[in-house]
Amino acid sequence: MARVPLHDRPILITGASSGIGEATARLCAKAGMPVLLAARRTDRLAEVAGSIIKAGGRAEAVGCDVSDEAQCRRAVERCVEVFGSIYAVFANAGFGVEAPVLESDGAIFDDMMKVNYHGSMHVVRYALEPMRAARSGHVLFCSSCLSKIGLPFYSAYCISKAAQDYAARALRHELRAEGIRVSSVHPTSTRTEFFDLARTRSRDIKFDLSGRTAFMHPPEKVGRAVVRCLRRPRGEVWTSPLLRFILGVAVICPETTDRVLRRIARKRGHPV
Repeated sequence: MARVPLHDRPILITGASSGIGEATARLCAKAGMPVLLAARRTDRLAEVAGSIIKAGGRAEAVGCDVSDEAQCRRAVERCVEVFGSIYAVFANAGFGVEAPVLESDGAIFDDMMKVNYHGSMHVVRYALEPMRAARSGHVLFCSSCLSKIGLPFYSAYCISKAAQDYAARALRHELRAEGIRVSSVHPTSTRTEFFDLARTRSRDIKFDLSGRTAFMHPPEKVGRAVVRCLRRPRGEVWTSPLLRFILGVAVICPETTDRVLRRIARKRGHPV
């Protein structure tokens, strides 16, 4: 596939006030893309937008709670109003909570699906309207490596990320004939506020994912992978080919996977 020129092609990024969203916004702006930053923390968004502009990029900040469909629509409309169009959207906003399966079937699960899955679909649905009219665009979902496996005490998070992954795969085929690319991004453990917020929201940490591992990396690594995908679109984006292979094996060898998960759980202090 021919390399896609990114200069002057606007992108809307949700969850852009920190972590993967912020890093991706800075790198997209550096590549010449006007960036619409969307998140709930408007003070932090303004700081990020200001620093992008100071560095010579183009950026606009819009307060947006992705669980509110009307706010997602306004964010897309603002992108078109300020930059003249919208070429890409990176549905990145999301959060995680540790909770056993039987405690994840009420408010915890509903809130996570409302933000991680439905929030992504809200912004993607409205962004697709101008993309389909232009018969050009690129939709990216920030899923997770955990979309491929059910991790103990993180079932709600895994389910929400698998939902994004499956939606991306279906849309990839449904929209291809209209000139719109769809990608799912699968980061591994990333050094962001995610784990701090997960600990705050979780009642009792039993399976801490925040420890340093060979697969822990900075958010800029994800941002660079997203920019590469925007330039040369592909269906799935992985920041660790090794982990992608391991998880592929895990899917086809479920009994071995269960033994590994029990060992990991024991090492992290949970009797299984």
